Amino acid sequence: QAQLVESGGGLVQAGGSLRLSCEASGRTFSVYTRGWFRQALGKEREFVASINWRGDTTYYSDSAKGRFTISRDNAKNTVYLQMNSLKPEDTAVYYCAAGLGGGIRVDESDYAFWGRGAQVTVSS
Repeated sequence: QAQLVESGGGLVQAGGSLRLSCEASGRTFSVYTRGWFRQALGKEREFVASINWRGDTTYYSDSAKGRFTISRDNAKNTVYLQMNSLKPEDTAVYYCAAGLGGGIRVDESDYAFWGRGAQVTVSS
């Protein structure tokens, strides 16, 4: 049974950094698109970042661009989200996802597998 598990969330002050990890198990996701989404309290889930299966193409939301970096290690079946210069508005539950196709994907509907989420809280 395929499973994605996020780790690395927590509480950080504004301007600080966090690195989220998402380890997959149950199947190999090396040829899958991988992505990160987030959902703030009272808001809909939104796209944050996507990386293609080779790891050589990435795409970010406007709010993540220049501050967040998505990367992957296919040998470890793991995707990462390095978050720098964090702001209070980045506070949310962050979800990792995996989808077929291998290329960049920004829509939730393109992702078939989801983690349970990791809470990130940025204090001002």
